[in-house]
Amino acid sequence: MPHQNSCNSSIVTTHSKTKMCPIPGPLQPLAMGRTEAPFKSVLNYTCDDGYVMQGANESRCLHDGTWSNPPPLCKAVNCPLPKPPRDGRIVPDKPVTGTTTIYGQGWTYECNPPKAPSYERGACLADGSATEPPLCREVSCSIPSGIPNGFITFAVMRQHGYKDKVKYACNEHYVLDGEAEIQCQNTGNWSSKPVCRAPCKVGIKRGRIFYNAKKLWIADLKPNRVLHGEHVVFYCLNRAESCGYPVASTCNDGTLPIPECFEEPGKVEYNLRAKTLPSEIAMCAASPPASTARPARPA
Repeated sequence: MPHQNSCNSSIVTTHSKTKMCPIPGPLQPLAMGRTEAPFKSVLNYTCDDGYVMQGANESRCLHDGTWSNPPPLCKAVNCPLPKPPRDGRIVPDKPVTGTTTIYGQGWTYECNPPKAPSYERGACLADGSATEPPLCREVSCSIPSGIPNGFITFAVMRQHGYKDKVKYACNEHYVLDGEAEIQCQNTGNWSSKPVCRAPCKVGIKRGRIFYNAKKLWIADLKPNRVLHGEHVVFYCLNRAESCGYPVASTCNDGTLPIPECFEEPGKVEYNLRAKTLPSEIAMCAASPPASTARPARPA
């Protein structure tokens, strides 16, 4: 606001009261909840890498509540069309029209079989250049090896060429973790082999569990085996409320942790007073906070 000299109080200024400038909508998340900026505020604009600015990079709040410049546009840089590799071609992620591509557009390099590209991906880069084409070269992967507790379902035992595939499976009761199929890569190495995860034994002699949508006594779990990734519920006692509550545990590659709160009953209690066990009495209205689990022996 203009300063009025007290010695000349009769003089009326011709300047009107300054206004606040509305902050442009896209910038409000950066304005800490404010929707307006005071007179003489300055907005500085920058564009992300790979984009060029169209318009002014600065705007000032004027006394009439408007900005000196509108927000600029950030336009993606252009790159020349990529060159295909010798003995190969380019497969763009999106159809390309015209004589240029824009920043961020990508493509895959392919070579005429059986050759493989030294690298498979290219893109329009932030500096306006396109990735240089790779070399097409002969690639082979070693004879595929087996995996513990699993086997190769079908493969000719020889060296394999680029993009050849081999498939694995697990022995009975083991669970495949990872991609069943591996592929010969352009590096001459196979992609990551899967792992066969072991089943678990429920490591209690007496008690009741909830498993596979059934509530059963441990003696009735025949065989005593749960698969990797499967859940087993144990029952713990809330002494203060005299009620039982369920605690879940998960089989992880041969190990099923027993909840810390679980107390295995003695033979007499198990055989003669089974109806007093936490699994048989009233369930608590709410479970207490999760407790830690003690490790169990692997199957």
